Amino acid sequence: MNAVNILRNELLDELEVGVRSMEGLLRKVRARDWGYQPADNMRNLEELAKHIVAIPEVDLNIWQEKDQATIQKLEVKYDNLESADAMIEAMNNGFEGYKTFMLSLSDEDFLTKKSKPFYLEEGAIQAHWLVEEVSHFFHHRGQFFNYLKQLGYDVNMFDLYV
Repeated sequence: MNAVNILRNELLDELEVGVRSMEGLLRKVRARDWGYQPADNMRNLEELAKHIVAIPEVDLNIWQEKDQATIQKLEVKYDNLESADAMIEAMNNGFEGYKTFMLSLSDEDFLTKKSKPFYLEEGAIQAHWLVEEVSHFFHHRGQFFNYLKQLGYDVNMFDLYV
């Protein structure tokens, strides 16, 4: 067995759980709740949702060393999504592109090829970026889950592991 492929596939499978569970959470949101904002210095529910669904595609472009203007233009595409269904479709498409890219890397490239986002001084290997991707996605999914809890939605841990 190839240990690199096992690790890469485990991380991608975990990210897929995050995407699937986020889809379920998005489907629960009532239209009247999209504007909910727990504090002035936090995103509202809709802004957070759009950030989360953008993560796979936006981060992939960041890891591929696209410039800041390109990333900002891509983020606008997600800011313009107008429904949970549109967000879900965009998130799933972004995840498929991300997964395809990660699976296309040779073991050597996955473990040694560095790339440097426009906002960092140092680059990191592709394996690092996959771990970062899972961490980033799940951090914000947890925030979204907590927003729903604060709004009184009937959500629990089983909504997170579908």
